[in-house]
Amino acid sequence: MKLKFYIVFLFTTSLFAQKVTTSIDSVQKKIGAEFKLTIKTEVDTLTKVAFPNPQFIGNLEVIQSYKIDTVKKGSRHELIKKYGLTQFDSGRYFVSRLPIMINGKPIFSDSINVEVKDVVVDTLKQKMYDIKGIVPEKPTSKWWMYLLGLLLVVLGGFALYRYLKNRPKKEKVVVIEYKTPIEKATSLLQQLEQKELWQKGEVKSYYSELTDIARNYIEEEIHIPAMESTTSELIEALRRASKQKKLKLSNEIVLNLEKVLKQADLVKFAKSKPLDFEIEEDKKRIANSIVTIHKSIPVIAEKDNELDLWNEQQKEKARLELLRKEKNKKIALISAAAFGLVVFVFGFFIITKGFENVKDAILGNETRELLEGEWVYSQYGNPGIYLETPKVLQRLDVKKSALFKEMQQFQYGSLSADFYIGLGTFKFKKATKVDLEKAIEEAITQLEKEGASNIFVKSEDFDTQNGVSGKKAYGTLMAKEGGKSHKLYYEILFFSQDDGLQKIMIAFKDEDKYGKEITDRILNSVELKVAL
Repeated sequence: MKLKFYIVFLFTTSLFAQKVTTSIDSVQKKIGAEFKLTIKTEVDTLTKVAFPNPQFIGNLEVIQSYKIDTVKKGSRHELIKKYGLTQFDSGRYFVSRLPIMINGKPIFSDSINVEVKDVVVDTLKQKMYDIKGIVPEKPTSKWWMYLLGLLLVVLGGFALYRYLKNRPKKEKVVVIEYKTPIEKATSLLQQLEQKELWQKGEVKSYYSELTDIARNYIEEEIHIPAMESTTSELIEALRRASKQKKLKLSNEIVLNLEKVLKQADLVKFAKSKPLDFEIEEDKKRIANSIVTIHKSIPVIAEKDNELDLWNEQQKEKARLELLRKEKNKKIALISAAAFGLVVFVFGFFIITKGFENVKDAILGNETRELLEGEWVYSQYGNPGIYLETPKVLQRLDVKKSALFKEMQQFQYGSLSADFYIGLGTFKFKKATKVDLEKAIEEAITQLEKEGASNIFVKSEDFDTQNGVSGKKAYGTLMAKEGGKSHKLYYEILFFSQDDGLQKIMIAFKDEDKYGKEITDRILNSVELKVAL
């Protein structure tokens, strides 16, 4: 039992002995001077220690990461790590905490507040000059804006013209009306001969068109499904129709037609190559077959009515096709005109109003809407703070504190939004002299706890319109939004009177000009109830 107790005691002592101490050579230096940050830890010989190697510590740049010094202290070692830090802008900065990994577990160093001071200029030795007078701005002509707008319209119109010109054009469908199937078949045979397909070696295409002409004629004239039938089925249907309709077709005509159709099948499917005289004979057989079938059809009065109906249908189809093309043409012209008008309007507004104004008008801008909306002048908290804001601040539920007898907080937005206003008034239970510099440090520390990082701080005195003096802290910080960080500019006002503390904080996305205008308007309106 004693042995176990000693082991536990030694292990616990080892854990508590692994502490990290933080120090800095000076908390005040001039711009560009080196702050030397020192981190020490005392461990046993078996402990593994890893110091970080950051490029920045807070807003201070690491210009030198010194080698680790090891000092033996009996059975233990003291490890000393130094960092050289600097900053080239005056202000107050926080040297943020660093994680030192000891046996795989992080132990953090302390944060330290440092100040970078400006270099004092000796005005007695440096020659001073009067401020130059205001130089009147030369009047400038805006003719180039209109020229640019015209150029945008021309370029837009030219781009649209090139698109319409170079897009794939659909082949025009020429609808030829034929009065009778025989006229159609005869005309198509003449067109086929003019193509000279078989003379060019395209025998398969020639036979395909030749037999299609014959099949189409038979289907339109005798009304049998010639295009869907095989050669055998077609010949059989033709003989059957000849008997039913009493066509005067000789067996020789039917055999000639069958011979040509079978020859075409061989050419198309068996890659047969008939001789030139055979092709000429097949063409004559098809032509004679078509003429013979036409002459063998009995004259029926209703035939003319069917043909007229068919012709009317073809005319109606052609008329509808023409109307469709004209409609598409009108739509294309209207679209081109609308596109040109839109380009002109956008170009004109961008030139006259500016791209940012046009973008804000279309997509919207929260801070611009706040700036241009209806503002509210109101009093908040106790001691009272009077100020003008774009929206009424909402009261927050706060927990009671042992330090304050009265505490009120108000807010609009959040640090993850485009714009944030926070206001608080605190009255101490006991008479307390408030150190506003200390209040700034605590406010920055609270921001770090809430997830803000890389906080840059500058401070100066601030006086309200009615003569109440306080402190203003301002700078930039990085806030998290949906797992991503974004940069904010902030300003915080602190006032101390009537045993109380008054605080106003405003933050917005860095480089948001509307956010800056809102902030200036709010701060210029701040008035405090003067404690008597």
